[in-house]
Amino acid sequence: MDILSIAGILVSIGAILSGIVLDGGTIDSLVNVPALIIVLGGTVGATLLQFPPIVFIRSLKMFSWVLKPPKVNLLTQIDKVVLWSSLARKEGLLGLENALPNEQDPFIKKGLQLLIDGNEPETIRDVLNLDMYSKEDSGLQAAGLYEAMGGYAPTIGILGAVMGLIHVMQNLTNPELLGQGIATAFVATIYGVGSANLIFLPIANKLKLHVLALTQAREMLTEGIIAIADGENPRNIKLKLSGYLHEAYKD
Repeated sequence: MDILSIAGILVSIGAILSGIVLDGGTIDSLVNVPALIIVLGGTVGATLLQFPPIVFIRSLKMFSWVLKPPKVNLLTQIDKVVLWSSLARKEGLLGLENALPNEQDPFIKKGLQLLIDGNEPETIRDVLNLDMYSKEDSGLQAAGLYEAMGGYAPTIGILGAVMGLIHVMQNLTNPELLGQGIATAFVATIYGVGSANLIFLPIANKLKLHVLALTQAREMLTEGIIAIADGENPRNIKLKLSGYLHEAYKD
């Protein structure tokens, strides 16, 4: 569970609501169903128009990463590579067949299979790099959907504000309807700007970070598998791959 994501949501929304109350306002003043329909419906509609179904579905699946990101343990993966290297030096590349059934990650299984089949290091690099960057591109496209929503929401909010003001102008002779129109105008702007900067854009950036972290882990695995194909010493492989570790892993 990503505690910082939960804390960020609570702090940002709590700060806004607290500010309204301290300023003498009420939270009820931010509740406006027509404004919500305009902003949320317009943003989702524009986003659906921009992205193909496959990217939209992928982005929905990746949304869970905000609270429960994919686990990337570089230390564990380095130990695996060193173990494979030692096994290959003792039993040959065919000895890695015993390690293949224990792996669930398709990327790792592909790399090990390329090793077992005796492919040249450059061939292994080309195949794994193609797979790695293809997955990265797919992930960034899905994250880009939330970024697009963050771009559309403020504009749709302004559109809702203009619509509210039009409603006000049409009812200048009816004071009972003026308040509702003005409320829709201002609340729509708050919904648009707030949802973009407190929800959509932070989600997009967090997903991008997770995608890049996965790419880095796959890049490290690629280098390790190629080093095994080159017959490098396990100690040298561990030393080489340790360069991928962040400071958090070195403490």
